[in-house]
Amino acid sequence: MKNRKRCVSRVFRRAASAKDGVIKNMDQETGVKLLQYFMLGILLVLCFILPGTGAKRTARESVRQGGSQELRENDPGGSGSGGEKGTIVIDAGHGGDDPGMIGPGGVNEKELNLVYAKKLKGLLEAQGYRVVMTRETEDGLYDADQPNKKAQDMERRVKIIEESAPLLTVSIHQNSYPDASVSGPQVFYFEHSKEAEKLASSVQSAMNQELGIERPRTQKGNTTYYILKRSSSVTVIVECGFLTNPQEEAKLQQEEYQDRVARAVCDGILEYLSQSVV
Repeated sequence: MKNRKRCVSRVFRRAASAKDGVIKNMDQETGVKLLQYFMLGILLVLCFILPGTGAKRTARESVRQGGSQELRENDPGGSGSGGEKGTIVIDAGHGGDDPGMIGPGGVNEKELNLVYAKKLKGLLEAQGYRVVMTRETEDGLYDADQPNKKAQDMERRVKIIEESAPLLTVSIHQNSYPDASVSGPQVFYFEHSKEAEKLASSVQSAMNQELGIERPRTQKGNTTYYILKRSSSVTVIVECGFLTNPQEEAKLQQEEYQDRVARAVCDGILEYLSQSVV
């Protein structure tokens, strides 16, 4: 580019010098004609120089754009590193002013949800997936001055899911029931989604088997849970256990059991992805 600019500059200087010589040594009519020829020559030179410069700039931009496109295609998760297999969203339910269920021993659901979500995140990342968390702190997803915090919180969770365009979404929760004897994991899905039902079945089966559930449940369809009906992603809600059951409340706080639950959910996800074209 710099060489072409210097070339153009030399052309103008030579043309100006030639013009002065012509005016001094020739009559006015001949000088004018020669000057016209010089100017025509300059225009021809510029026609060759400037388009070449623009073409090179366009070529460089195309290379940069092509490289960016290649990076996006090779990194579906969009993380720039890792995430080669795609993106998975993990939603840790509740948070902030919304503690979720509080067990008889005083355990807050929002705290347990985050623990399980982070463990699942680590397992999925180790398998080559990019993981997007809807929250990674104890805070909710709402503004402090928002009158309807719950509505804004749920809307923002769904927005994160939609913007991430994930392979699937898993929302982590803890269950409750009036009968304190009820226990065990339960997976919910949007009942009008066949893919969500497949994912729920895979995760439910893995949890039943790997956790040694005595009275195993089956996945359950639902049409009312906000995150299931509002998300276009293949989405399931995983209820890890019942906080209303004192024995299960205690077990859900044990790190060894937490690791087993996270592993079972991860295995169910991997089993679904291995059989599905997403």
